[in-house]
Amino acid sequence: MLKKHSVVIAGHATSLTLEPLFWQQLQLIAQQRGLSINQLITEIDDGRRGNLSSTLRVYVLQHALSGSASYPRNPQADFADDQDTGVI
Repeated sequence: MLKKHSVVIAGHATSLTLEPLFWQQLQLIAQQRGLSINQLITEIDDGRRGNLSSTLRVYVLQHALSGSASYPRNPQADFADDQDTGVI
């Protein structure tokens, strides 16, 4: 079930919609990095292209898969050229 969250990104109030699991993981990542949730989301938002909620989901997934403490600043970069190659 999706839940709406109010956040402040670079001084601007906005809202986003995420599943509770993704929101909980973002909170955990922020805590581990010594950041507020707003600071983490602002960092992730910097330079993004596309939907914020989708970008946050990709960020959480990359974090889970990497198992490292260094996180990409632009998780959409891997999807910048969304061209259908016909390969599944």
